[in-house]
Amino acid sequence: MQLLLDTHLLLWAAEGGKRIPGKLRKLISNEDHALFFSVASLWEIAIKANLGRPDFTLDASVFRRLLIDNSYTELAISGSHVIAAGSLPPLHRDPFDRLLVAQAISEGFTLLTSDSAFAGYPGDILIA
Repeated sequence: MQLLLDTHLLLWAAEGGKRIPGKLRKLISNEDHALFFSVASLWEIAIKANLGRPDFTLDASVFRRLLIDNSYTELAISGSHVIAAGSLPPLHRDPFDRLLVAQAISEGFTLLTSDSAFAGYPGDILIA
C-alpha cells in the first residue's frame, strides 16, 4: 500500500508519533507500506512557520531531510495534480489539503489524515 500522509500527521510523526491515532500509526509502521510526503506539506510548513504559527515551528529543509532519512519518499507537485485540485468540490477551503487529496487520487495512493473535513472527497482516504 502507498500511503500519503497529510501535513499534521507528518508533524506528529516527527514528534514521536504519540498523537497519531492508533489505526493510522499501525498502517504507518507497517514495513510493507510505502510512505510518501508531498512537497505541498513542505510548502505549507515553510509558509506557516514564516507567519509564526505555533503549530508549525520546524524548519522545512531540516524536516525534509528527516523525512527522507526515515524512508519517506518525496512526491513532487505536477501540473496534473494542480488541475485535479481545481476540479475538486469545495468541501475543504485549505488549498494545501485540497492538493493532497488531488495528489492521492491522481497517484492512486491512500491519503491518511485525522481531519474530518476530508470525508466527502472521492478516493481512498482514511480518517482517524
